[in-house]
Parts: sequence; structure tokens; C-alpha cells
Amino acid sequence: MGTSPATTLLIASGTALWLGLLTSISPCPLATNVAALGYLARFTSSRRAQVFAGLLYTLGRALAYTLVGGLIAWGLLSAPALSGFLERHMNQLLGPFLVLVGMVLLGLLPGLPSFGQLSPALQKRIAGRGLAGSGLLGFLFALAFCPVSAALFFGSLLPLALQQDSAWLLPALYGIGSAAPVLVFGLALVFGREFAGRLFRGTQSLDRWLMPASGWLLVGLGAYLCLTRTIGLF
Repeated sequence: MGTSPATTLLIASGTALWLGLLTSISPCPLATNVAALGYLARFTSSRRAQVFAGLLYTLGRALAYTLVGGLIAWGLLSAPALSGFLERHMNQLLGPFLVLVGMVLLGLLPGLPSFGQLSPALQKRIAGRGLAGSGLLGFLFALAFCPVSAALFFGSLLPLALQQDSAWLLPALYGIGSAAPVLVFGLALVFGREFAGRLFRGTQSLDRWLMPASGWLLVGLGAYLCLTRTIGLF
């Protein structure tokens, strides 16, 4: 008996959230999140302002991924020729994509370029905008793709969204997943920098085993899909 469409979408939604969480703790996004925590720490005089700043940062980051992923997926799905090609071949392409993403997570593809970083001068200008700058900072930090985050987003999330014909839902869930830990750190700052520091160090420890485990999982899943769907051995 085959899996129902509702169950398939539920699994895809959970996968999108998980990919977002992996993105948030990968080295490059984690470094930008540290910078964001320093920005949020400026509002220590008011717990309400600190929580609000964390929420705005989360919304800004989630909005960026939703817009980029949603627009690309919607554009591809709305083009008849491309949509037909993807409908016929996405199952065959997903396996190789996952293998490549897993190799990036395992550090087996060094030398991949980053897509952009915020200059210190621009970060300083944004910091001068107060609470409103929190959302803008989250939005721009999300767009500063590095090899790992780009691989997870373009190599895993987008193929999954195209396969499920979900131009907006899965990118939105990915964005929420990528921003959730930042919001947790922001809330932790309410209880003090020392508590937030312990939480951040725990996240770094988690990354040491979570990223390799996820990398091998993606390589294994991608290899299985290559054998069953791309090559058709089973």
C-alpha cells in the first residue's frame, strides 16, 4: 500500500523544518547568529524589547528564506516546460542532489564559494535602526549563503519543494526552522548572558555530531534513491 499524499506532505514538512534547523547550527549561519545575539544584547534594559527584537529577527530570517525559496519554486512550477520536466525527472534527480548535499555537510567538497556577507559598515548602519533593525538584520543574514547553507537550501529544500509541488509551504517551514534557535537564544538572553552563553556552547557541541550524522544520512538516502529511482536497479 502506497503512502497517502497527506502523509507524504507531513514527512516533507518535517524534513523542511529539520533542514532549517541544520542550517541554523552550521558554522557560517551560526557565526551570523552570534553577531545577532550581540545585537539583541543591546536591549538588556527592557526584557520586552529584547523578546520583541528576537521575534523580529526570527521573522526577518524566515521571510527571506520563504521569499527566495517560494519565488524560485513558484517560477519553476509555473513554467509549463520546466514543470513537465521536473514532474517526469525530479524523482531521478533527488538522489544525486542529496548525495552532493551530504558530501558538503561532511566536508568532502572543499573550496566551495560563499554567496555574500554583510560588511561591518552595513551591520553598523543596521544597528543604528534600533528594534526595526532586528528584522532587517535577520533578513539580510539569511541571504548571506555559505556553502553548507546553500547546499541545504538549494540542494535539498528546493528539490523537495518542487517534488511536493509546494512553492511556499516548505520554504516557509524551512525558514521557521532556521530561525527557531535564534529566537531561543534571544529569549535566553532575558535570563542573562551567562545562561545564553551556556546554551550557545551546548549548541556548538551538538553541531559536532549532528552535522556529520545528518551528512551520512543524506548520503545514504541519496545513494538509495539513486539505485532505486535514478538507475532503477531495484
